[in-house]
Amino acid sequence: MYTIPNLLTFFRMLLIPVFVTVYYLDWKWAHQAGAFIFWLAAITDYFDGHLARRLNQTSKLGAFMDPVADKLIVAAALLMITHTYNSVWITIPAIILMAREIFVSSLREWMAKHNESDTVKVSFWGKAKTMAQMLALIGLLSELEVLYWVTLGKILLYISAILSVYSMAQYLSAAWVHLKKR
Repeated sequence: MYTIPNLLTFFRMLLIPVFVTVYYLDWKWAHQAGAFIFWLAAITDYFDGHLARRLNQTSKLGAFMDPVADKLIVAAALLMITHTYNSVWITIPAIILMAREIFVSSLREWMAKHNESDTVKVSFWGKAKTMAQMLALIGLLSELEVLYWVTLGKILLYISAILSVYSMAQYLSAAWVHLKKR
């Protein structure tokens, strides 16, 4: 339970209330500090998986908690940017991203109940979606126009929404044969 990867996952979960609180503080640089905390959480997401495989410290607890931690912090960030920007052009891709996460998580749970988890394991396109999504959220949360961070964030938000639909379709297609049997 107390492996380095699991500790990083728990740390990421502990960062969620810190991230939200800091982002909404009445400080001139609160959004940039919140974006930094989100970035830190995103980096721990990479390292916990990498270290789990490298140090041979994979566990059932880690396999369960890692995606939960990811979805919680991403959900918080998506809600925060929809509030901050108050725009349909931010809200629509945010809803697409959240809907995909719920759908794919449910699909994975269904497939696991039927001993078919390998059918819907993480794909390249799912990883590409996650990378675009994390970078988009960092740019949008920071609200920095320096080097066009917000503009880049908006573009990456749409790219991640497109990749999310594509990867969701891939997962569904791979699982379809098994779903039809049920």
